[in-house]
Amino acid sequence: MVKQPLVILGSARKQSDTLFYVDFVFKNTGVKVIDLLDFNIAAYNYKEHYPENDMFLELVSEMLNHETIIFATPVYWYSMSGLMKIFFDRLTDLVTTEKHSGRKLKGKSISLLAVGADEVLPDGFEIPFKSTADYFGMNYKACVYFSTDHPKQEKEKMRKAFIDCLNLDLPDRP
Repeated sequence: MVKQPLVILGSARKQSDTLFYVDFVFKNTGVKVIDLLDFNIAAYNYKEHYPENDMFLELVSEMLNHETIIFATPVYWYSMSGLMKIFFDRLTDLVTTEKHSGRKLKGKSISLLAVGADEVLPDGFEIPFKSTADYFGMNYKACVYFSTDHPKQEKEKMRKAFIDCLNLDLPDRP
């Protein structure tokens, strides 16, 4: 089991504000970042027939190797990104055909790093993350929201508070 967290990044572009804040929080800490743009994950399908090149189970396997999983997403129309939503919809496979993997999520910790332009995170934004954690028996630990308009000093305080909430022993950034 890998001690360092796994960050699952769900932005629609490679050089996104969300990646900027993931780097801001975790740069030089050894945290592994997986970009959903690098994974071919088909949309959920009730017949559970997926293309041969579907990589969802590969990503689940990586998740199972970590104690802590952090979902990083921009706020798109008051909700998680489309990429993140497709990934969350596929979690359905973990309660049907892949139950053995779904059961292994129990006891893991998840957190949320969200980025948007509004001053505060939209009401209800955390609900899918908290409810998913509850459903799988995972611990929902923390959420940090970085508004692109927050002052730099405030962002540094938020970074420290988020790391403290995660209860991670991460080195200070140089």
